[in-house]
Amino acid sequence: MSVKKENLFSSSKIRKINPNWFTGKVHMTDISDVIKSKEQHIYHVYFKNGAKTKVHIHNGNQILIATKGRGVLETFSKKGSGRDHFGIARTQKISLNVGDVAYIKKGTLHTHGSADKRNVFSHIAINIIPAKNKEYKTTWYESDFKTLASGIVK
Repeated sequence: MSVKKENLFSSSKIRKINPNWFTGKVHMTDISDVIKSKEQHIYHVYFKNGAKTKVHIHNGNQILIATKGRGVLETFSKKGSGRDHFGIARTQKISLNVGDVAYIKKGTLHTHGSADKRNVFSHIAINIIPAKNKEYKTTWYESDFKTLASGIVK
């Protein structure tokens, strides 16, 4: 069979995630594992009650497609040359509403998640693997989300 199919709202493949990468309750389904995608990782991510990702950076491009609720995507510039301790300054704050699609270029320092403390926000994240036989990598940082990234989260 050359076509693989999975329902976007199925909870058949919950991905185990590191809770230290987020500010609140988050869960995700791994769509790419079910459809056996090799060129990208595809996740349906749910952010509850204002939860968001910690500040992070990817070595490959990423596409977000909002599927429920109200979200926000913020990008930052890096101040200083430290690998795990440096200043940050917000460069963009973009509202994400159902149906919105955002493209995040590799190497962009950013965060995304719920803009609503009372409701769930969800999006599809498509992480495009940077090259054949390379691994998609994300580096997560502790941060105050305003002026400082203060360490890499393991």
